[in-house]
Amino acid sequence: MTKYFVIILSFVSYLHFDALAIVIYVGPEKQFHSIQQAINSSLNGDTVLVESGIYKEQNINVNKSIVLIGINYPVLDGEHKYEIISVKANNVTVKGFKLINSGVSSYTDIAGIKVYGNTHVTLSENILEGTFFGIYLQKAVNCLVENNKLTAYATTDQESGNGIHCWQCDSLQIIGNTVTGHRDGIYFEFVTNSVIWRNISRGNSRYGLHFMFSHNDAYISNIFQNNSAGVSVMFTHGVKMFNNVFEDNWGDGCYGIFLKEITDSYISGNKFLRNTSAISMEGANRVLVEKNEFINNGWAFKIQASCMDDTLTHNNFIGNSFDIATNGTLVLNNFNHNYWDKYEGYDLNKDKIGDVPYHPVSMFSMIVAENPTAMILFRSIMASLFDKIEKIIPSLTPENLVDKSPFMKPLPL
Repeated sequence: MTKYFVIILSFVSYLHFDALAIVIYVGPEKQFHSIQQAINSSLNGDTVLVESGIYKEQNINVNKSIVLIGINYPVLDGEHKYEIISVKANNVTVKGFKLINSGVSSYTDIAGIKVYGNTHVTLSENILEGTFFGIYLQKAVNCLVENNKLTAYATTDQESGNGIHCWQCDSLQIIGNTVTGHRDGIYFEFVTNSVIWRNISRGNSRYGLHFMFSHNDAYISNIFQNNSAGVSVMFTHGVKMFNNVFEDNWGDGCYGIFLKEITDSYISGNKFLRNTSAISMEGANRVLVEKNEFINNGWAFKIQASCMDDTLTHNNFIGNSFDIATNGTLVLNNFNHNYWDKYEGYDLNKDKIGDVPYHPVSMFSMIVAENPTAMILFRSIMASLFDKIEKIIPSLTPENLVDKSPFMKPLPL
């Protein structure tokens, strides 16, 4: 009987709380002209609606569980001095604002919107322009960052923070955002059990996506385009990267994905288009790379001798300058059942699999890996001669880096 009484009392309390919730309006002709005054007068569960206009307030502090919504994108101007919105309560929604001109600080991580160790915060459909850090979540749990547009204009890394920066968080959803012109588009450090889905990260001065010590996360259907160094994944296990596009990450030391000290991870269904190096791996173990397309890259796949028990299968390699590069002769990884457009074997039994094994590491790629200036000979008669001789009398390329069952035609991925 006591159990049922508690349930009924809780339900009545919820109805009472909802009945007391009110809508507070902010605008030139409304009761409140200041957003902060409206928040200070609100109670948990209230909604604050802000009419369009320009609001210059010194750091709006959302310290109650409210819904804060902008009507026709009111402009919140940090005047190049302040953090614009600080969220310091659970169960908060911030939606529909244009935030511009936050302060810049090398000592304090000033942001357009910053969440301070809270749960169930939703940040959606906001526009952020000219902010130092865009959206910053620290020690946040079960938060949603969705359909925001973030643009920065800094010319150096010191003048710009990251677009969406997450530190020591769990169970985040980063969905449908567009991030441009920041240092790192999306940054994860010590973030677990989270998903990054359908975002566009392009034209950032360093990484499109950068994450470290962030385990059991999934990165799905994102576009990482024309960033200085593509995507960097370091000191992490349980990474799942599905159906992303990595394109036009060109430059010295650039790549689609750089994997360092990664274990037990899965890379599937991605497209790597026109990157200096599509995937570069160091100290990566037990990584499955399957059903990806590597098209028109410089190096499709760089794998260091420190990598073990990795599997590369059912991928398409088309139009790359070099398909595979490595720095060692002992290879403890599996390369089978891929399509290589440079394969010159035959299929006598018509089973769509080549009868002759394919060695994807060319002699010239080994020479270039040790002496980058040798690229001046690329596509020369000398380079072709090196590779032909190596096929007849192998000497430099790893004998056990071989695809024993190469496909004759591209796989329908």
